[in-house]
Amino acid sequence: MSVPVLDRVPGQPAAIAFLRGAAERPHHAYVFAGPEGSGKSLAARAFAAALLCRRGGCGDCRDCRLAEDDHHPNQFIVEPEGRDIHVETIRTEVWQPASRTAPEPGRKLFIVREADRLSPQAADTLLKVLEEPPADAVLLLLSARAHELPETVLSRCHVVTFTALAEAFVVEELIRGGADDVRARLAARLTGGNLGRARRLAGSEEGLRFRDAARTAIELAAGGPAGALEAADVVLQAAADYKKGMKEELKQELAPFLDDRGQLEEAYRGAIRRLELRFQRRERRAERDYVDWVLLGVSALLRDAVASEVGGGIEVLLNPDLMGEAGGARLPVVRAARGMAAVEEARAALAEDINLNTRLVLERAFLRLGDVAA
Repeated sequence: MSVPVLDRVPGQPAAIAFLRGAAERPHHAYVFAGPEGSGKSLAARAFAAALLCRRGGCGDCRDCRLAEDDHHPNQFIVEPEGRDIHVETIRTEVWQPASRTAPEPGRKLFIVREADRLSPQAADTLLKVLEEPPADAVLLLLSARAHELPETVLSRCHVVTFTALAEAFVVEELIRGGADDVRARLAARLTGGNLGRARRLAGSEEGLRFRDAARTAIELAAGGPAGALEAADVVLQAAADYKKGMKEELKQELAPFLDDRGQLEEAYRGAIRRLELRFQRRERRAERDYVDWVLLGVSALLRDAVASEVGGGIEVLLNPDLMGEAGGARLPVVRAARGMAAVEEARAALAEDINLNTRLVLERAFLRLGDVAA
């Protein structure tokens, strides 16, 4: 027996109860507000499925399956390109299609992720849609910093609040999904309770490879300047390998739109083009994102080294299976803490400015880590 899509969203009973009622008579716009990892994206997909499904989100039909995978032709996904969501993106992916006939009969769903990154011009263009919304369009704005959205935008949306998920809840969900206890706790701690990331990490050995690169980088950086430069190479190579592994994703995403001969159906040309553009954006971000994961792994290992040295037990470690090991390198508390600061500064710099030379940022961070480790 299939489970309705909204019933599959865990850990947010109040938000889901509201959305279950809203699906019957939806408002034209919603803001899903809550911290990273609280389930906003999962809820947005489920709500979209409930609005696109002829049976209100049965969880079993084609509409539900496509919506839950972000692949429905009537589903328009908007994401930052670089630091911001630009005005041209809102024009072409929201404003223009909102006024057109939907690719398939039914509603059109517009999901804007990280909506607080809207540029002022993009927010103004989105506001035009919110002020005169088409009858068949519903907009979902997702944000971990909803207070940064313009008041003119917020005032025209229903705000649905999502709360942070407790580690114990995330662990329970992962174990229910088949992960063993140790793996579940490791995934929950490394991802800070982000259920989506925790599921990916707990589901395969591939999910932990960023940590392997982090451990190697620490060992190399601890050996001095030459090792620090080699550590940067290790991180960049790991990121490049990750990007190569994405090649099959686009084929899988386009599969529902192939005809019996394996050719792309002309009727879905617009939806196919949107999928291709989104994949290209993910691919462009892939290496920078993976570099951030590795640096996060470095930071977590150094933090555990500090925690262990000052008497912290396994219950406070982010990597409980390694028992406070910092990539095989034994670092004094003060030096590990300073190294962690250097790595976090690198993460902040790369997040703030997409035009920075990633190699130079990494080399500087690992040279500082090597210096404090000497």
